[in-house]
Amino acid sequence: MGAEVAGEKAKGDAPDIREKGRSKSGETTATDRRLFMQLYAFGGCRDPRSAAKAVADAGLQGVLYEDLNDPSGIGVLTFSEQPDYFLEAARPLFRRAPFDALRFKEEYAMMGRTYSMGWESDLEEALITRPKKRVLAPELRWAVWYPVRRAGLFEELDTNEQHSVLSEHGSIGQSFGRAGIAHDIRLACHGLNKEDNDFIIGVVASELFPLSAIIQRMRKTRQTARYLARLGPFFVGRVLWQAAEA
Repeated sequence: MGAEVAGEKAKGDAPDIREKGRSKSGETTATDRRLFMQLYAFGGCRDPRSAAKAVADAGLQGVLYEDLNDPSGIGVLTFSEQPDYFLEAARPLFRRAPFDALRFKEEYAMMGRTYSMGWESDLEEALITRPKKRVLAPELRWAVWYPVRRAGLFEELDTNEQHSVLSEHGSIGQSFGRAGIAHDIRLACHGLNKEDNDFIIGVVASELFPLSAIIQRMRKTRQTARYLARLGPFFVGRVLWQAAEA
């Protein structure tokens, strides 16, 4: 289902959990569509290309990374609009060769969903098309993925102050993106992982250094310095295989 005028679907007091945007004419729009993404990491992989072939042969949409910080480590990112996909398509793959002989690195398991901020004029582009393009772009060979947990103090701020904190943080990502240096993928993960994180952030670039640089810049923002309770662990990988962009 695509985006629609938000008021068309409101029913009494039922919670409206659709993603919201705003059309160019100023109307609030809404959609039920969102993209789920999951990262799994494994150790003990002596033949990453064999693992990549298994993912490709299974027809999964996603990326296989070589883990920068583990000589025999890999990470596999998959995505779908349907959560059942991860149990019915991805999970069976990871239970057979060559993955069944690898060490599953539970600490790097991440699952999240795309979300809107309320101002997007094209919800499908923001929630579905853009995240796919970024993780599947052949030139964006490097990636850093990490979870984030906000401090409870942030939730006590009034709406205007929250927007101020977030805009400071967001402006850094936008400046890197406009310059083509690095691009981010923002996922909400409330209730979707055992560590009770709030968000998962993916940052992709053609070279490694810009990823370190953008995270360093973020350290100086109020959100990171004052309103984050936990950050990481960080998975750092270089693309070995990508599914063809749909």
